[in-house]
Amino acid sequence: MKEKDTPYKKYEALTFSLSKEVTRQYSTSFFSATQLFPSAVKEAIYSIYGFVRVADEIVDSFQGFDQKVLLNRFEEDYYFAREQGLSSNPIIHSFLVTVNRYNIDNKYVESFLSSMRSDLDKNIYSTKLETDQYIYGSADVVGLMCLKVFCDSNEQLFEKLLTPAMRLGSAFQKVNFLRDLREDMLHLGRIYFPDLSIASFDDNTKLKLVNDIEKDFSEALTGIKQLPSNSRLAVFTAYRYYKRLLEKISKTPASEIINRRIRVANADKMRLFTYSIIRNKFHLDED
Repeated sequence: MKEKDTPYKKYEALTFSLSKEVTRQYSTSFFSATQLFPSAVKEAIYSIYGFVRVADEIVDSFQGFDQKVLLNRFEEDYYFAREQGLSSNPIIHSFLVTVNRYNIDNKYVESFLSSMRSDLDKNIYSTKLETDQYIYGSADVVGLMCLKVFCDSNEQLFEKLLTPAMRLGSAFQKVNFLRDLREDMLHLGRIYFPDLSIASFDDNTKLKLVNDIEKDFSEALTGIKQLPSNSRLAVFTAYRYYKRLLEKISKTPASEIINRRIRVANADKMRLFTYSIIRNKFHLDED
């Protein structure tokens, strides 16, 4: 019996290693933060990131192919895997293991895939409600999937931190929208913020968006402080990175944001990493 299990265990280990590599290749900053998680949490977060990244790549990068067919097939493969208990697609398999292990509600997966489908059907988000619905599916539910891992069957804690986790997901996504404004508008033809265009994006508009994101971050921080100790530092590090990115965006003229992608320098990332560890070690509150 032990011999029969070995090939499957090898395959499962491989699927998680591939999800880890997807995370490493696509987000060096996030990958650095994940190094602060214990092994089991790390694997689960890699599997979630791998799944959402592949879906995102289908709708953003696979231009020239039938993206709707590819996304539908990706979704069908996931639900087929749920029925079988296993997938020959390594990224889907590692995600399925995490979904089952941490009892992640399927409604989060459905909402995520729905928002990904919106990227193929809809380019302009004209109202705050439309934007909020998109952000819920594309970011908030991903935060809730991760929160399920962090809370590890503690449903009372999950319910307590549900809103702050969603606000953190919203903050991250809105910062991404600002960072990727040029790419989204000029190359993908997408406008996620209501009443926004290249012509109307000025410093006052940028300031309003930044202030809105700051409110999300403020509420998110209350939840980060209450996370279990095995995940708090890594999430706080990611929080600090995105806060720093927002600060850079805030100080950059709107005209420059339209013309170039704002980044956090590697040396600055290392300082933030060290800063987070020190604050966590000495239990210092965020200013």
